[in-house]
Amino acid sequence: MSDTPAVTPDAAVEGPAGGGLAEGLGQLLLAVDHVGLAVPDLDEAIAFHEQVLGNRLVHEETNAEQGVREAMLAVGPADTGGGASGTMIQLLAPTGPESTIARFIDRNGPGLQQLAYRVADVEAAAEVLRGRGLRMLYDEPRRGTAGSRINFVHPKDAGGVLVELVEPSG
Repeated sequence: MSDTPAVTPDAAVEGPAGGGLAEGLGQLLLAVDHVGLAVPDLDEAIAFHEQVLGNRLVHEETNAEQGVREAMLAVGPADTGGGASGTMIQLLAPTGPESTIARFIDRNGPGLQQLAYRVADVEAAAEVLRGRGLRMLYDEPRRGTAGSRINFVHPKDAGGVLVELVEPSG
């Protein structure tokens, strides 16, 4: 028997404005959606993730607005369209030297670029975070992969990590 009191999620996560997890993001954050990796060559990175790690390519597109070619790979055993885990790896390659991903690679080298949470409502989640003193990169959600709606928490407000909020399409 431990003398340490049990810590509930509500008690463990207090925002700057008070209120526990259940009073805001707890009902909006659904899961880790994907981890984004900045890569210089998308085709080479896809081959590595498929052939070496056994992940499966499930979606590929070019997002001209963001200046990236991107691919989503499912992690885990195959099921109906994704991995059993529901978590994806997103590979992001620049389409030109001026893209955000090109600048990221120039500054940091290839590697972890973002952590993305799946949310039920990207606008509501952003509003809760703004209410807790965090800055969002966009005033309004933008189009993300496969028609999703996205926004980002400024990395300076999230311990240096670019945190993405993803509301899947449909």
